[in-house]
Amino acid sequence: MKLQILIPHYDEAYNEIENLLNSISIQQSVDLAEVGVIIAYDGPKAIELPISEWNDSYSFEVKQVSLPEKLGVSEARNAALRAAKADYVMFCDADDMFCHVCGLYIIFNEIEAGFDTLTSMFIEETRNPETGEPVYVNHEMDSTFVHGKVHRRKFLMQNNLKFNPNLTVHEDSYFNVLVQSIANPNRAKYCPTAFYLWKWRDASVCRHDPKYILKTYSNMIDSNDALVSELLYRKLFEKAQFHSAVMIFDAYYTMNKKEWIDTINADYRHQVDRRFKSYLKKYKYLWDELKDQDKMMISNNVRSRSVLEGMPMESITIEDWLNFIENL
Repeated sequence: MKLQILIPHYDEAYNEIENLLNSISIQQSVDLAEVGVIIAYDGPKAIELPISEWNDSYSFEVKQVSLPEKLGVSEARNAALRAAKADYVMFCDADDMFCHVCGLYIIFNEIEAGFDTLTSMFIEETRNPETGEPVYVNHEMDSTFVHGKVHRRKFLMQNNLKFNPNLTVHEDSYFNVLVQSIANPNRAKYCPTAFYLWKWRDASVCRHDPKYILKTYSNMIDSNDALVSELLYRKLFEKAQFHSAVMIFDAYYTMNKKEWIDTINADYRHQVDRRFKSYLKKYKYLWDELKDQDKMMISNNVRSRSVLEGMPMESITIEDWLNFIENL
């Protein structure tokens, strides 16, 4: 089997997952016998799905694995990965779908050429905040989300590349960056054609809560902390140093935005201040040893993204801000 699609599942309704399965069933110019789906139930309370009916309806195999208790999306994906046998795997969310009827054909062509990890452009379905109408946004060269990425299974297994079980928020970026850090650049590919659609879901907290970043920024620091720690464990010092500096600059530009300074959000700010202080204490030596020109390059990259998100002009230098954090 060439490809298995790995899907974590807890409370998604069967018709939501059927949208994904239907989008697989209409794929053109590929042998669907070379495709499989593994659905990982996140504990015994996950909504039961009609797996046997789906196997009767679709010309590709649908299997399930079950966790003995609810352990979160990371462990669900890991369970599906352990059960996989195909040459390549792709992680999909249960409520997403293929948006291109030649998506699998594109992937199979890339498989024939060979790669360890493939990142593709993908499309996000969102909503116009004023009209509620659908808006479709392209994501290029993304390392934040699991969407639109394919990996050679043995490459993941041989390098013990898996989702961190302690992360249930911002877990994608940990896994994606770790994979990209381990992969030989000659075996890492980019596909400019979007075939994956990140569907809008009304129940999605991260799409609706205007304070989602405020509430989960500590989780982002946790994710980066786990990543840097893992890179150091694997003796990838320069990459650990780079990603710790990215986190420091991201925190600097994020936490000096208006909403973070606003007293109405003081509780969120104090929580993140404390979490970032412990992070900084742990990795300050990496920051201190980083060359000034490397800091400038990383700063420019992070700052350009922050400006697009509405960051005001800096009112405090990063050196003064880090001193402020250390002295909290």
